[in-house]
Amino acid sequence: MAARSCWKGFLKLSLVAVPVKAYSATASGGGDIHLHQLHADCHSRIRYHKVCPLHGQVAHDAIVSGYEYTKGQFVVVDTAELDQLRSADDKALTIAAFIAPEALDPLYASGKSYYLLPDGPVGHKPYAVLSQGMRDLNRHAIAQVVLHGREQVVLLRPLDHLLVLTVLQLDQQITKPATFRDEVPAPEVAAEELQLARTLIEASTPAAWDFSGYQDVYTAKLSRLIEAKVAGEEIVAAPVAEHPQVINLMEALRQSVANITHTETARPAANGQAPKKTAPSTRGRASAARKRKSS
Repeated sequence: MAARSCWKGFLKLSLVAVPVKAYSATASGGGDIHLHQLHADCHSRIRYHKVCPLHGQVAHDAIVSGYEYTKGQFVVVDTAELDQLRSADDKALTIAAFIAPEALDPLYASGKSYYLLPDGPVGHKPYAVLSQGMRDLNRHAIAQVVLHGREQVVLLRPLDHLLVLTVLQLDQQITKPATFRDEVPAPEVAAEELQLARTLIEASTPAAWDFSGYQDVYTAKLSRLIEAKVAGEEIVAAPVAEHPQVINLMEALRQSVANITHTETARPAANGQAPKKTAPSTRGRASAARKRKSS
């Protein structure tokens, strides 16, 4: 494997210890374009220097870490003291509990994920047994591990015969949904509105969905912009998209269902067969129901 592991240790469950290594799940580079800050007059790169207000520019080895416990007053915390805060076994990834996948909301995921692989032949069998057991029982695991110099709570889950480790935010680090409860009232929803919404959702649900079809549109546009400017081409602004006219909810739902149904029926099937049927519009049934009520 070309990639280099970013962590090695042992995955522990009771008396079972599996040698493992972690690889970042984020592809290096990722196609991002990084813009630099320039001086507007001469286009020179803006440089940043670490400066002390009393002594001017400071060398890297003359900088220490500190915490401001009151305005302008700091307590210095050195590296050796930080090392003492680490777990006694900083190479252990210790499973604390197994949970159902739906027990933890994705809101707690920090966005940092790693593939966890067996480290050497001795880890192959116990790794396979543990990951297969999690798949069979449809379980995820909550564990603790020292990553990047600090103890983290992580989620372990099986994915394509691998285990994926995702760093979690702690409960006290998450703003609870109840904070915004007053911002989202619960108005009465008409039965016809709800049925139209369900029809629209069903019609917008593909039989097979592939996330790889989504691309970084912004980076692609930025790349074309840079290439055009380097080539000296004139930059023409794209026309501003017009927002649809605001209409009432019922009519918006009806038009949306009609549009997506028309699109699905007009789209030719790739295999030459008739296109998949979509859920029929409820407009006719709703109109008939209103006529019966008024008669």
